[in-house]
Amino acid sequence: QVQLVESGGGLVQPGGSLRLSCAASGTITVLYDMGWYRQAPGKEREFVATISSSGNMNYAERVKGRFSISRDNAKKTVYLQMNTLNPEDTAVYYCNADILARFVSRRQYWGQGTQVTVSS
Repeated sequence: QVQLVESGGGLVQPGGSLRLSCAASGTITVLYDMGWYRQAPGKEREFVATISSSGNMNYAERVKGRFSISRDNAKKTVYLQMNTLNPEDTAVYYCNADILARFVSRRQYWGQGTQVTVSS
């Protein structure tokens, strides 16, 4: 019954900002790494950023310096603050989490995705 739900996507002008949220719910015992991936039309899904349970962060080179990932362990939520957005950032953004759930082996889960469109 583990579920990841993203929110915060939408249309924004080049140079603008957007904040994505992803909340995990269900019979979760341990939340390990959480992160964000994205997929543009006609392209493969690519890594954007991850953050460990202790706060260690990793970013893709294309977003380094512009995006910032964070998490609230009490709320079981991961965030992605996106600044200085450009049209190349247009994609469906997916939340990902490594989870140990009650009575289930540790595995990765995916959200349904949220659309981010950067256009003037």
